Amino acid sequence: MRRPKPEPVGPGQESVWDYPRPPALDPSSEHVVVRFAGVTIADSTRTVRVLETSHAPVYYIPREDVNETYLEPVARVTFCEWKGAAAYADVVVGDQRAAGACWWYPEPTPRFTSIAGYVTFYPSRMDEITVDGEVVKPVGGDFYGSWVTSRVVGPFKGGPGTEGW
Repeated sequence: MRRPKPEPVGPGQESVWDYPRPPALDPSSEHVVVRFAGVTIADSTRTVRVLETSHAPVYYIPREDVNETYLEPVARVTFCEWKGAAAYADVVVGDQRAAGACWWYPEPTPRFTSIAGYVTFYPSRMDEITVDGEVVKPVGGDFYGSWVTSRVVGPFKGGPGTEGW
């Protein structure tokens, strides 16, 4: 399968096709807020963006900025060729549950140790995630959990037909 044609980049935007592989870590002071069932689950200006070719960024939030009262760890484990084994949790507020809505790397590979102690969330499973006040859109599909804002242009890996990129 051929690489798709990158969309034009406008002022203040980044193309996900300029991101590296293996991924890069980019500390960010953007204001990130995660909400579910009327509750703020996370609020931070100390995140790390993971940037990988063809993927919209994923923002990892320090655990100190996450209200872990609402996280219920589950037995699910997946493996990333770059970051290692990921652990998951449901986000639970009262009788509302977002299954497998967040993940983290308890013991990331040496290259990614700076995200140890950080959590990220699937935008499609939260009521709202904002970055500097802008509502994040999920990518198509739910495998990558990427965060799409007006700051990035694609096309983005994750939706139907993008598996071979």
